[in-house]
Amino acid sequence: MKTTNAAVICKALGDVNRLQILQLLFNGEMCACDLLEHFDLSQPTLSYHMKILTDCALVDSQKSGKMNHYTINCNTLKDYKRFIEGLDCSKSKKTCDCHNKE
Repeated sequence: MKTTNAAVICKALGDVNRLQILQLLFNGEMCACDLLEHFDLSQPTLSYHMKILTDCALVDSQKSGKMNHYTINCNTLKDYKRFIEGLDCSKSKKTCDCHNKE
């Protein structure tokens, strides 16, 4: 995963409502009306959050009539998890060379 893609996902995950939406979607596909039942949000506000989640590809959307159905995009989530797991602090033991050049 590119760093820019990971940054967009980090930004998307930086909102409690979007994190809660993802937690709900881990249980399976949900339509917008079912999601709204779990939040004190207006429909336009939910649409805004869903746009952010779909734009970064964490969530897939499928339109059925007038209703959108949402699911977790497992491939994106797995790629993001690998990216985060690659941030290994055991590799950062080297000290800065500028302190040795005095």
